[in-house]
Amino acid sequence: MNAAATPAEVTPNSSTAAAPPAVPPFRAIPDLVREHAAARPNQTALIQGERSVTWSQLDAMADRIAASLQRDGLQPTATVAICSSNSLEYVAVFLGALRAGVTVAPLATQSSPAQLAGMVADSGARHFFVDRGVPAFDTDARRIWLDASGTPSVEQWLAPAGARPLPVAIQPEWPFNIIYSSGTTGTPKGIVQPHGMRWMHVARAESYGYGPESVTLIATSLCSNTTLVCFFPAIARGGCVVLAPPKFDAAAYVALAEKVRATHTMLVPVQYQRVMALPDFGRHDLSSFRVKFCTSAPFHAQLKADILKRWPGGLVEFYGMTEGGGSCILEAHNYPHKLHTVGKPPEGHDVRVIDEHERELPPGEIGEVVGRSGAMMTAYHNQPAKTRETEWYDAQGNRYIRTGDVGRFDEDGFLTLMDRRKDMVISGGFNVYPSDLEAVLRKHPAVADAAVVGVPSEEWGETPVAFVVPAANAPAEEDLRSWANAQLGKTQRLSAIRYIDELPRSDIGKVLKRQLRDSYRP
Repeated sequence: MNAAATPAEVTPNSSTAAAPPAVPPFRAIPDLVREHAAARPNQTALIQGERSVTWSQLDAMADRIAASLQRDGLQPTATVAICSSNSLEYVAVFLGALRAGVTVAPLATQSSPAQLAGMVADSGARHFFVDRGVPAFDTDARRIWLDASGTPSVEQWLAPAGARPLPVAIQPEWPFNIIYSSGTTGTPKGIVQPHGMRWMHVARAESYGYGPESVTLIATSLCSNTTLVCFFPAIARGGCVVLAPPKFDAAAYVALAEKVRATHTMLVPVQYQRVMALPDFGRHDLSSFRVKFCTSAPFHAQLKADILKRWPGGLVEFYGMTEGGGSCILEAHNYPHKLHTVGKPPEGHDVRVIDEHERELPPGEIGEVVGRSGAMMTAYHNQPAKTRETEWYDAQGNRYIRTGDVGRFDEDGFLTLMDRRKDMVISGGFNVYPSDLEAVLRKHPAVADAAVVGVPSEEWGETPVAFVVPAANAPAEEDLRSWANAQLGKTQRLSAIRYIDELPRSDIGKVLKRQLRDSYRP
């Protein structure tokens, strides 16, 4: 590892040296929904297939949800859980709960029954909103069915039409939602995000053209923070939100985007990859797009370049944690020579790099990325020890969130990510970054996708192994390994390559490297 820099050598990669722009005074998102309903009652707010609701209808639905929760005795900062595919009812429950000051725990439908039972219990949810896709398990929470596939349905549970809740003065420090981590590295952790954190996301949205004339196409699950960082700014700014079908189909997505004249969207890299691979992509009129967003997984420079070339509108990559802290933003259309990076910290975000002894490093040095800003989680729910593990404090006592990512800043203040710290391979005492090896493999025309993991080695401690999705006319595994190793440094060389039909991914497109490590057999 690199030696630590002295304080005089360190230049914080942040914008805190200059006065950050004034953040608008805090506003609660449910209050903004009320204002849109008053200003544009008949304008469409949400579309799902052939169904749609206006702002006045959405506002009334949120009122009935909030009144029903209050009727059932739920006080501000109590919790409800939702586990369902995206729907108009899902949105109404989310907004209605927030209007009552109630915290929402949106849970992934791909979770196992044991995981769901654990998350519902951990969140303390009194009510559990579900659809037919949710597996059965024992819980004390009251089930309410969003799709009317069980009893009570949400319509049976609701207070009468026209019901209004008691007004609640939402405070910025109150919990907005509890987002549970994917659980790919153990028991899911509940990340408590306050209303103030969500407001920070909304406050920066104006610069991306959200507004009453915008149409935001949502093609990822509302249980994911990936979706919510795009969804709530769209709602808060009064734009129309279109919910795509639950199962992502690239051709159907492009056709829907063309039909609704989408201006904004959030996709994860694997979705962009599938869209850009469509043979007839160029035949669709996507000129309505203003900005496309991406986050959650490595976004390769070649794919960014292809999107910039062939898909109208800007392309913005967000790098950050669901836990919050410091973020980086790459406006790829403005910095086409920086596509190998995840951008630089925006105003008000302080992002730094530290070594294994928690000492700060200067630009150019490789270490763990930590950050702080006005958008930070309160804590991991009911897990104070885990909360402490993810915090780093500078010499002045300022709190930062540890990302677990390894990276370095260049001379222009742009951050290049190497890998997750836990995915770094230490072979013979040398640090090997899987992303470097994956980049070499992807240069081969017969490699459709690749992931490199470290596996135990008696000789080296760990050794890198590649899992490759082969394209047409792929060579033998050993021949591809020889080709790659000829381009790699001595300490980087792959000990094996395994062909695989498809890389295992989470619901937001992250490669599940632990599954690959566990599946490897010499």
